[in-house]
Amino acid sequence: MGVSLIFKIAAVGILVTILSQVLKHSGREEHAFLISLAGLILVLSWIVPYIYDLFTTIQKLFSL
Repeated sequence: MGVSLIFKIAAVGILVTILSQVLKHSGREEHAFLISLAGLILVLSWIVPYIYDLFTTIQKLFSL
């Protein structure tokens, strides 16, 4: 995992926060929720391969 991934996640978090606040103040809470959900799904899609590698490494370590 590189530092670039952490910066990408931080950038998505900042963007989602700003967009959600703008949408909430304009009275579009539903759209703000969907933006937050999309950000979460995007970040999870980046992190899932690292979690998979972690579990395979643990499985090899304990020879399960």
